Amino acid sequence: MLRKSSAVWKGGLKDGTGTVSTGSGALSSAPYSFASRFEKGGQTDPEELIAAAHAGCFSMALSGQLGQANLTAASIATTAAVTLEKTDGGFTVTAVHLAVRAKVPGASKEAFDKAANNAKAGCPISRLLNAKISMEAVLE
Repeated sequence: MLRKSSAVWKGGLKDGTGTVSTGSGALSSAPYSFASRFEKGGQTDPEELIAAAHAGCFSMALSGQLGQANLTAASIATTAAVTLEKTDGGFTVTAVHLAVRAKVPGASKEAFDKAANNAKAGCPISRLLNAKISMEAVLE
């Protein structure tokens, strides 16, 4: 399986602008800039896209883990917060915090926690990132 996205950047780092697009067309020429990334926001940026990918990946992985325990979620809502920090080596994604709220009929707290921790460790985006990944998982 291969997925592609693209980016186009024009100009200098601080005064330039760029666009990102996904192969599926879900994003088409979505604008981003230095200012939107580091100053005022208002447009997308690479870290926001990583957060979206991680939230989506984790939610699917949790559903899969619950299925292995013969449980089906009524809903899984995940927010991923990506931390970008300036380190000695330059700007680095240093952490991701997953905030998860799930409704899983018939699930015990223990079964849910096991599924959530397995999903956090096994989701392909979690395995991709070289960052501390923390999580708060709430079974409703």
